[in-house]
Amino acid sequence: MSHENLTIDTSILLSELKEANQEMGQVIESIRQIAQHTNLLSLNSAIEAARAGEAGRGFSVVADEIKKLATRSIASTKESTKIIENIQSKANEVMAVRTADVAYDTIDKIDRNLFERNCDAQAWAGFDKVKNCFSSTAPDRFSVTNDLLKKLVDIYEVYLDLYVLDTEGTIVASGVHHELIGQNMANKAWFKDAKAVNAISVSDLYLSTVGKAQTVAYTCPIRSDEGQLLGYFSTRFNWEYIYDIIDSARIGKNGDIFIINNDGYVIACRSRKGILQDNLKHLNAARLAMKGETYGYIFVEDILGSKIYGYAHTRGYNAYKGKNWSALVSETP
Repeated sequence: MSHENLTIDTSILLSELKEANQEMGQVIESIRQIAQHTNLLSLNSAIEAARAGEAGRGFSVVADEIKKLATRSIASTKESTKIIENIQSKANEVMAVRTADVAYDTIDKIDRNLFERNCDAQAWAGFDKVKNCFSSTAPDRFSVTNDLLKKLVDIYEVYLDLYVLDTEGTIVASGVHHELIGQNMANKAWFKDAKAVNAISVSDLYLSTVGKAQTVAYTCPIRSDEGQLLGYFSTRFNWEYIYDIIDSARIGKNGDIFIINNDGYVIACRSRKGILQDNLKHLNAARLAMKGETYGYIFVEDILGSKIYGYAHTRGYNAYKGKNWSALVSETP
């Protein structure tokens, strides 16, 4: 069996099932119309037979049997219509549950990915070559750290850059952008947050002025072996790698997927458009997710037709508590 056969889109299958249901419904409607015409024909036949008197008695029996057949046909079409409507409803429910599952799976994968980034920053902050920026007097200590940071960027690939800062927020080492060395970041929100919590701090998605790239900053204290604060280690996650998760989400060709932050702003979507600009908090599904509902779906009817919205709120993963982000998946039933 080929790989393509193993990755059949269930949304397409459900759509085909519903199309088949609609075609079946059209057939049932045709039968209903024929039954109604047959019933009318039997009535007219009975009237004509009555007018014919004795000569029409035999035809009256035939007309009565036609009427019985028409009555049974109408009853059967009503029952068939109920069955078809039930299948249609169940197909919508299956699609809705699957849509919510995709949202849940997507935000879970993002959480697991960012948990690893959370671990990276804390682990690297403990490297001797990082701590030596402050605990050593070797003249080449900063260049050694720069080389280490560059090697980590190259190996892990998912980072735009890595920085070491002193306690006042001045960058003393960088993996990629050496022109930033010596610049002070004390007024940046990500640095203030890390300093305030005195532990690892994770920023929301933002557009970095360096390279004009969307990123998430992980910033944590660098401590000596005795626990004294030496400085801060800060990473810049390349947000483009989140799209590996978004693009692999199993949604239909008419569906869409969005990751929103706690204020409702889109921070990822398949089109890559409207990032940090479009806001979806007007959607009921978004509001439910933003309130913290872990998982669910709703049906929406508007002038554009029917839609299903599945949603899931971040649960975090292990030590990574998440950023109160949510995933929304829309499908057209």
